[in-house]
Amino acid sequence: MKMPRILLAAGASGSGKTLITCGLLQALADRGFQVASFKCGPDFIDPMFHSRVIGTRSRNLDTFFTSPETTRYLLGSNAGDCRIAVMEGVMGYYDGVGGITSRASAYDLASVTDTPVILIVNSKGMSVSLAAYVKGFLEYKKDSRIRGVILNQMSPMLYPRMKELLEKELDIAVLGYVPKVEDCVIESRHLGLVLPDEIPGLRKRLKKLAGILEDTLDMEGILRLADSAGDLEEISEKPADKSGPKPSLRIGVAKDEAFCFFYEDNFRLLRKMGAELVFFSPIHDRRLPEDLDGLLLYGGYPELNGAALEENASMRKEIGEMLRAGMPCMAECGGFMYLHEKMEGMDGGVYQMAGVIPGKAYRTPRLSRFGYVTLSQKKAALGAEDLGGIPAHEFHYFDSENCGGDFLAEKPESSRSWSCMHGTDTMLVGFPHLYYYGNPKVPEAFLRQCAAYKKRKKA
Repeated sequence: MKMPRILLAAGASGSGKTLITCGLLQALADRGFQVASFKCGPDFIDPMFHSRVIGTRSRNLDTFFTSPETTRYLLGSNAGDCRIAVMEGVMGYYDGVGGITSRASAYDLASVTDTPVILIVNSKGMSVSLAAYVKGFLEYKKDSRIRGVILNQMSPMLYPRMKELLEKELDIAVLGYVPKVEDCVIESRHLGLVLPDEIPGLRKRLKKLAGILEDTLDMEGILRLADSAGDLEEISEKPADKSGPKPSLRIGVAKDEAFCFFYEDNFRLLRKMGAELVFFSPIHDRRLPEDLDGLLLYGGYPELNGAALEENASMRKEIGEMLRAGMPCMAECGGFMYLHEKMEGMDGGVYQMAGVIPGKAYRTPRLSRFGYVTLSQKKAALGAEDLGGIPAHEFHYFDSENCGGDFLAEKPESSRSWSCMHGTDTMLVGFPHLYYYGNPKVPEAFLRQCAAYKKRKKA
């Protein structure tokens, strides 16, 4: 299948990938193009900017979580009807698993999906040295797939000379520059960028940036590069999309300013397996939606909303009662923290939570866990004796007095491992974030327990 596509990468984090990606997406949308966007890796916040601010659909593609075939399937099935797919890389272009490999890097994703790459180079403080910098990225791997360069924070006066120099000395197309734009920055906080809704006038900022990029980028060259991408193999429906329980199940999903870290393809797979997703707010709604068969509590920023979560006592009480009565639940990271008896907030206060997990979730001075892990069971969970290896990801500044010990988390390319997670017949909860296409047995087992719970309710 023909699918025009590009991947925007950089030499390091902080080079301007997200801002330039958002500006380019806005410029393409302003042209009337139907655009699909993807984030390389397990990032939750960058896709929010792609989706909520610009109105384009956005997903994650992660070659640690999924096989090459599944990765290509998710790309094709999510972007097959679009004029162009734009992928945003992660960290430095070749930076991958364990800090010593290129597995699950932006380079790995470009290779798996046969996608031409545009390297964003932070040009501040460089001139001729840009040639050496870009040459290193072009030659580090035999087929780097880097076909173009965008020079970020580049002087308009210097740009024509740098373009001539790079194109003369290197086999690379220089596809424009981005000048320093003071009022188009995106702020950060402890888990990454702040959320789109927290930035005043963000849509106006990105509209302004898109206008600038129309003038400073070679938009036609970028589109030609995307059109040069090779055909994707014919996409067929994955077996995971056709498996699992099929009776309609009403699954409550916490979604508000405290719970906002989602993989959209997790929702896609749950729906294909027969789930009706019913969104609710643990902050603003006083009761759970009616007639639920299961509950999903994903990550986000409960630590920034401790007082509001505590104040909603009726919601905390009902969630605790329903889970103790056997309603199946999966919770991760922030959702797991919410299930504790108490949680320390970023303001230092200690707040009452749902009371399902004994103990307190508390703040630590640094990242407690960071990076990919593979989970393996120590005991039956969600009615399954052996779910197999579960690829997952952790990124949290908080810890728990009661992390659980029913699974073993092992770091790839490392001898490090630790016990984690609470697994029962009806619950799978802990800090790790799961990507369901990485192991569809997990959502299958959860929905099977939800179906059994629904049957018990009727009886």
